[in-house]
Amino acid sequence: MVLVYMACTLALVWSTHAWATIYQDIVWHQLVPSGWNPTQSLRGLRSFTRLPDSDPRAQAMMDKLRSAWDEAPTVSSFDGHDVRIMGYVVPLESGPSGIREFLLVPYFGACIHTPPPPANQIIFVRLESPAKDIRTMSTVRVSGTLVVDRATWNLGVSGYHLKAASVEKYPPR
Repeated sequence: MVLVYMACTLALVWSTHAWATIYQDIVWHQLVPSGWNPTQSLRGLRSFTRLPDSDPRAQAMMDKLRSAWDEAPTVSSFDGHDVRIMGYVVPLESGPSGIREFLLVPYFGACIHTPPPPANQIIFVRLESPAKDIRTMSTVRVSGTLVVDRATWNLGVSGYHLKAASVEKYPPR
């Protein structure tokens, strides 16, 4: 009798585990490699603080910063992991049926105002089916498989791609 009970319990645990994906909750700073310091490219900035935006030297400094952020390193150990992360929506593809593709960013207003965050702080998200209740800058929690994959968009460079299994407004209502 005990063996039958144990066998049934193991079968139940195994079947539940086989069907349920367990997502690791992550936060944005985990997507930045330890030791990466984007401000290193800004050495000597004090001499540029008094320059007007139209000065070519100021533009050269902004170009240098943009390049460092677009090439920001990612954390390869997250490649292929099932994760869940909270962020804000910047739509890429939307229509009457809802948003299908978007950039997930760590703070309100990112990518809409310039400059966008570093590539390791932008995640490209593609949904299997459009989300109807998600809008620009909606706060969401997205679950899926994270892939290290750099892509250039008109709003910034993403360092990651999240193959979304689900997206929900956050906090849940």
